[in-house]
Amino acid sequence: MKQTGVAAAVLWKSLSSVLRNYEVRLGFEVRVAALLADIVAANESRRAAIVGAGGGVVVDWLLESVGMNGGGGGEAARALAYLIADENVCGMVLGRPNAVPNLLRFIYFAQPSQSKKQPRRSSFDIADPSKGRSMLVAAIMDIVTSNCDNVDTIKLKPMLSGTAAMRDIAAALQVVEEGGMHMDEPPDNQDDDDGGTGLKGIGIKVLGGTTVVGFSRNNGSMELEESYKATPRILSFNKLDNKSPAVPGLWDDLHSQHVAVPFAAWALANWAMASDVNRSHIQELDRDGHAIMSALVAPERSVKWHGSLVARLLLEDQNVPTNDFICSWSSTLLKTVSQASKMDDISLTRVALSAFLLSIERSPLAQKAVMEKGLHLLRETAKRTMDHESVQEALAKGLESLCSGDLHMSLEEGQKWSSILLPWVFRETSSDAIRSSAIKILSRICDDYGPSSVPISQGWLSIMLSDILKSRKISLKESAQPRDKVKTQIDQANVVSGTQSVNQLGIAVVNLAVNQLGTDSVDGDLSSLADFLSLEPFIGPYKNLKKDTMPKINAVDSALATLKGIKAMAEICSDDSICQNKIVDYGVISLLRRFLLKDDYEKLAAIEAYDASRDMESRDNTVIVRGESSAPDARDPSSVRVPPAAHVRRHAARLLTLLSVYPKVKKLIRDDEALCNWLEDCASGKIPGNNDLKTQSYARATLLNAFCNDDDQPDGTNKDHKCARFTEMIFLINPAMPHWEIPGKGKHASTKNEIRTDPSDDVIPESNDVPESHSSDPSLDVIFVHGLRGGPFKTWRLSECKSSSKSGLVEKIDEEAGKQGTFWPGEWLSGDFPHARLFSLKYKTNLTQWSGSSLPLQEVSSMLLEKLIAAGIGDRPVVFVTHSMGGLVVKQMLHQASAENRGNLVKNTVGVVFYSCPHFGSKLADMPWRMGYVFRPAPSIGELRSGSTRLVELNDFLHDLHKKGSLDVLSFCETKVTPIVEGYGGWAFRMEIVPIESAYPGYGELVVLESTDHVNSCKPISRTDPSYSETLQFLHKLRAAYR
Repeated sequence: MKQTGVAAAVLWKSLSSVLRNYEVRLGFEVRVAALLADIVAANESRRAAIVGAGGGVVVDWLLESVGMNGGGGGEAARALAYLIADENVCGMVLGRPNAVPNLLRFIYFAQPSQSKKQPRRSSFDIADPSKGRSMLVAAIMDIVTSNCDNVDTIKLKPMLSGTAAMRDIAAALQVVEEGGMHMDEPPDNQDDDDGGTGLKGIGIKVLGGTTVVGFSRNNGSMELEESYKATPRILSFNKLDNKSPAVPGLWDDLHSQHVAVPFAAWALANWAMASDVNRSHIQELDRDGHAIMSALVAPERSVKWHGSLVARLLLEDQNVPTNDFICSWSSTLLKTVSQASKMDDISLTRVALSAFLLSIERSPLAQKAVMEKGLHLLRETAKRTMDHESVQEALAKGLESLCSGDLHMSLEEGQKWSSILLPWVFRETSSDAIRSSAIKILSRICDDYGPSSVPISQGWLSIMLSDILKSRKISLKESAQPRDKVKTQIDQANVVSGTQSVNQLGIAVVNLAVNQLGTDSVDGDLSSLADFLSLEPFIGPYKNLKKDTMPKINAVDSALATLKGIKAMAEICSDDSICQNKIVDYGVISLLRRFLLKDDYEKLAAIEAYDASRDMESRDNTVIVRGESSAPDARDPSSVRVPPAAHVRRHAARLLTLLSVYPKVKKLIRDDEALCNWLEDCASGKIPGNNDLKTQSYARATLLNAFCNDDDQPDGTNKDHKCARFTEMIFLINPAMPHWEIPGKGKHASTKNEIRTDPSDDVIPESNDVPESHSSDPSLDVIFVHGLRGGPFKTWRLSECKSSSKSGLVEKIDEEAGKQGTFWPGEWLSGDFPHARLFSLKYKTNLTQWSGSSLPLQEVSSMLLEKLIAAGIGDRPVVFVTHSMGGLVVKQMLHQASAENRGNLVKNTVGVVFYSCPHFGSKLADMPWRMGYVFRPAPSIGELRSGSTRLVELNDFLHDLHKKGSLDVLSFCETKVTPIVEGYGGWAFRMEIVPIESAYPGYGELVVLESTDHVNSCKPISRTDPSYSETLQFLHKLRAAYR
């Protein structure tokens, strides 16, 4: 290799010595070029030697030979064809100074029919030069076309120099913009007007000794030369065989312009890739962007491709200034994206799309133009490229960028895009980036159009519920869990309920959408929502619509469908982490945020009422004119119902609490200032009209979960400290109390009306008589546990009467009592005993299977134990206050915690209050076994039968704790019968559900409640009622003992 290089250098010196004689020079040039061509054709090592010979002087001579169309041009072209076809040396050849201008001149000389003068033939000629020319053209076109088939294969190391001469860049820009080179002057170097050496003849003048470079254009337009524009066909440059990169004759039928312009565009792309200096030169020379614009609008695919790449590289370079022509580039790039996707040209689609995205990022004018006139092109492209994830991801990113600023998509566009955005969210092949962008865009549409976007938000919820139902059905089918197990039956019942909710949601979506679009949509003119309603599960209900009538729908029906959908989703996902993670990925947090913070259904109802009043006014006027009597109408404003918006918010808050233990959900909540402020206001009872205790508890629990950072430490240094995690089964009583606040968080963290609880806070209360509970952490946890058919709040309400003489079936008594009265743990106990955190638990238990399935005692207790330990309950002294079966649940829970050595719950449980707890069984539980036609017992009820060995075992366990002095017990006993079965004629079968012998466990204190039945034993009528006063005294005694 070294010898070849030395020989080539010597040969070059010999050639230089005889160049003065034209005839001799011409002959030597031909033979030297032929010899070099034969050498480089031999093998790779010889090609490398020739390229390196004399520091590149041999290659420079070859380039000059083809550029000047000299006598050795044909053989020099043959030599260069071999060098350029070798990817190992191609970059070194093309990176030489003046290489690109020389090759561009060669391309125009390569077609004799286009040249006015034929080169003079010499007696030394040894071959037909056309073969070499043809080979070099083929090699050039191979380079151009082989680099524009796949965006992912763009070479990281460009072939051209990172410090290209401005004259070279200017030559390429000239060719791209005007389609050719000016050949009116000889290509030889001459002295310039300033006495220095310079170059003229390709439409530019480079002044010797300076850096001033300028175009001398014939005119200022972007039109190409006539010969370039008049080509009657669009040519493809992708036919070159990669295995034979220099095939002579393959491109001979092309006009010179159709080789030069693609090569010049390729050169510009490589220079732009090579360095920021080159990009700066390109921008400086093409200040008006016309040259790049010419590439973007060119008919040749490779020119469009490389032009798009140059545009992308210039736009992503922040050092390149932004110009007004970017808006024009953006429009042209978007059209290229649309046309390329229509032809299934994904490579061109991708490179043009990447440049387009940068253009809208750099130019507000481009953003505005796209939002006004270009969204339909993006939408059609998205539909055509559903199978190409990279394109879909880029489109999603671009649309998100457009929607994230001050610009807003029209409602019609939002409706049209919903049919694309929702599949992006739920399609299994969607990447996280696509899904995230789609969720943000959908949320923006809903935020912009409120009640008009309800079909979209409901459709989002409906598809989400439908998807998790499919997964749930598959998991249940593949589960090895026995079908007769209660948990399996509940799961199956949840699936049935969820399916009904999906159907109801689908109908509501279709009906509301059709109503919003008007009567034309019933006949098939869906316009903006056509594709949306063709999605599952909407296509069925829409096909079943009667074409002659508009479907009846109102805000109440729509809100009820949403409510049932949220409830069904919460039930299905309550204990399924896979389901929970899936709906988080599907954007459920954005949906829940909307249900909590916005009032879409109230606004829908207000719109309905307004429309109804206008219709009535119009009809009344018509009746007065005609003298007719008016008939009642269903659309009478007085008949407009109020949607259950509070219930929607409650169950949305419940589901949010359920999900708020996941790190990604925590971050979403913490980063959302509006949501955090709403949750804080809700928990503090500061939202007008929102007095729901459950919703307030969910709001506080969500904040406590979200701002718990024990799992946010990347180095795992916080492993020993686990902060509390509250689920939807644990309710916080009085969540506005200071000890529930999160120090340093939110706008409510320090106000003059509230007292900080963090010792590190620098805010000192103005008054010295601050209650102890406000100045220190509560010393006790008091946990309320309801019983049969009870609830976390309704069980513990006040009662006007201690007996249920007017009630019917026992299953309805507690439900009816819970609708009225004061929640005494929150209203009375929190004030009379401010030394404790108060909780209330929720679990499922039904009296009979006629009312639905419920979990057996052991499963209920096990589930609650997990939730209590996760919430940190048991780390301080605990007192349980229980009613009926709730006492047995606590007993079982403590027994299991002791057997499994779970946490400190047993050790720190210092007291239990039992209201009518059937320690040894209940007469009610005995009844179903003797009256099978009346009751069909749930499994949890069967465990309450008198004489149950399990109940005796649990009572003995608690007795041992009491004997050791670690547990105090207070029991209440009922004395009145409770109505059980309501018969014909209004009579009721009554009985004493828990007699005194079962209500007293045999240890601790016993309080007999006079004239009190089972249901009302835990419902005091005043603060002096023994059922309250004795419990309060018991708590004070325990606090004094464990203080």
